[in-house]
Amino acid sequence: MKRWYMLTVVGRDQPGIVAALTDALFRAGANLGEASMVRLGGSFTIMMMVETEQDESGIRALLGPAGLSLGLKLHVDTIEAHLHSHVEPNVRVTVYGADRPGIVAQVTAALASRGFNILDLESDVAGTPEQPIYVMTIDGHSAESATAIEKLLLPLREKGVEVGAEPLETLVG
Repeated sequence: MKRWYMLTVVGRDQPGIVAALTDALFRAGANLGEASMVRLGGSFTIMMMVETEQDESGIRALLGPAGLSLGLKLHVDTIEAHLHSHVEPNVRVTVYGADRPGIVAQVTAALASRGFNILDLESDVAGTPEQPIYVMTIDGHSAESATAIEKLLLPLREKGVEVGAEPLETLVG
């Protein structure tokens, strides 16, 4: 019986990670669902939904040779797939400010207080080592307008963080 798993893979960024893992899965007859793969600092991380007849130990054995040769760490969780039942983002929040502890916690706590569902969050540290600037983009779903979300975040400006919110038009289909 086929089951869905979430594979989380982390390792040093290098060519061939995606090719090695997806080839092993393909050869074992696994089906890939949604995936997110990104380079963060000098590391590469993957979150990938996989449908297979293998159990957790079978997946580990299947991906073990590629993982070992590439120095990857693998985590496997059984999941319910919920494919084709997406919540679409309708608001994008942007944040810029001098890099300091607490920016992410303060912004996300304010958003959570109003039921804002974060669907994607990307951040980076720009600027220079002497003057780092934290940059964050959050796409999410809100029952409130982008204007209301921006107003909610205005108190953060008093702490030196530039925030904004804009409506997102998602083209589906």
